[in-house]
Amino acid sequence: MAGHEIPEPKDRKPLADPGSEPLTVEEARHACDPAFRHGVVVGFDGSTSSERALAYAIGMAGRSGSGLIIVHVANRLPTTVWAGCEPPVFVDVPDHRTEVLGLELACADYLSEVPWVLVERGGDICHELEEVGREYAADAIVVGSTHGIVGRIFGSVAGRLARRAQRPVIVIP
Repeated sequence: MAGHEIPEPKDRKPLADPGSEPLTVEEARHACDPAFRHGVVVGFDGSTSSERALAYAIGMAGRSGSGLIIVHVANRLPTTVWAGCEPPVFVDVPDHRTEVLGLELACADYLSEVPWVLVERGGDICHELEEVGREYAADAIVVGSTHGIVGRIFGSVAGRLARRAQRPVIVIP
């Protein structure tokens, strides 16, 4: 209707003050939903061990009444780095695996009781899990254990994270 305005309720605060400074990403994240402050961070890549870690983290978040921060770290290092041919340089390539994991998690019934968010990062898994833990002031980081030859050669994520993390690390076998 032309010329007709719906009056605002008197107790409604403006969404944004035109003269105010915008919030940083970290401030906005913590201001939006306090359930994720002091939440539980869990590394998830869809593997069996990460599924067990996710199940444990869901229970832990439910018992503590906090949110669950599910982190998928995409490997964006070129394969020549692993062979020692060139210095580590991050390559910005899209990782569609995060989208697939997000859709699977969104359809999962077992996540309906806990507030959760999926965070995608790229780079070193240990560093990124610790960084997300710091950003959210997480109470703990939950990861699955690594079995097999790859873990023996390169060292497990759980072992490296447990040695260097600034918060409790829970390793699920």
